[in-house]
Amino acid sequence: MSSLAPDEFSTEVTYLNTASFGLPSARSLVAVQEASERWAAGRGGPMSNDVLVPRLREGFARLLAGATPDDIALGGAASQLIGPIAVALPSGAEVLVAEGEFASVTMPFLHRGDLAVRVVPLERLAEEVRPETALVAVSVVQSADGRITDLPTLRAATRAHNARLLVDATQAASWLPLSFADADYWVCATFKWLIGARSVSFFAAGPEALESIRPVGPGWYAAADPWAELYNPVELPKTTRRFDSTPDWLGVTAASAGLSLIEELTLEKIHAHNLALADRFRAGLTELGLPLVPTRSPIVNLPGAGDAAGRLEQADVITSARNGGLRFAFHLYNTAEEVDRALEVLAAE
Repeated sequence: MSSLAPDEFSTEVTYLNTASFGLPSARSLVAVQEASERWAAGRGGPMSNDVLVPRLREGFARLLAGATPDDIALGGAASQLIGPIAVALPSGAEVLVAEGEFASVTMPFLHRGDLAVRVVPLERLAEEVRPETALVAVSVVQSADGRITDLPTLRAATRAHNARLLVDATQAASWLPLSFADADYWVCATFKWLIGARSVSFFAAGPEALESIRPVGPGWYAAADPWAELYNPVELPKTTRRFDSTPDWLGVTAASAGLSLIEELTLEKIHAHNLALADRFRAGLTELGLPLVPTRSPIVNLPGAGDAAGRLEQADVITSARNGGLRFAFHLYNTAEEVDRALEVLAAE
């Protein structure tokens, strides 16, 4: 099984660490270099690429089925985009989160100081929603081990108890089908599975969900007409775009190029490719008698094996140690040969 885009990537190692950071495509590198050269020549700074922002907004809306560009805001980091949701909750409100959830999802609520944050196992999240629950916050795919949240069931539970649902799609977007209707609020960083940029993240919310939250310290780019209101701000838009932050235009350039490749390849092909590689790897682990977290996802975790990450890196197999486990992540640029190489190094221990 070859990679899905052999002409776009030229790695020197077996890179199985997309869950930490995705690899840039050749078109992303070229686009950023060209933009930087124009900037250095004084013939158009990064802001000249502002035309890419609405296109990027439209692209993410297509990944989130049912969303429109008006439902999408751009920011820098997922936790920053979660901030207004945390600020809007009344003192003492209950926030339900999954055990072992990634810190960017939980920290805005934990460190506000006056919220009741309740932690339960991911598998029991839906059944633990109760009348006093104000918000459930969870990743679609768990960073540490790839377990996937049953969003339709969780959504039904939050609706039954009039709770809001916030989901982080950072480990899911590009390979897992997503539906806008499955949550009230969405956040997603682009630098992992969307092979984008560390400085570009998305926030999505519909009109009803927006009623109870406001931007915290909006900047000039969040204005209804940002270029016309630079020195005389008038109003914020009524759409989700009022949560925009001033973009890193070089990051937008990289993220736009990465998203264009993902859309060309299609989510369906990436989904099938990634899962086929992960299935091959899981079968190999079983043959080796090694333990693994039982889930079907491109993220594969070997519990208790985190100390082996350094040894694999010495063999040019790049993984990551997470939550005590050894985490592998398979994406569009990976191949069956790389799966077999990782298994070979593991078998040599």
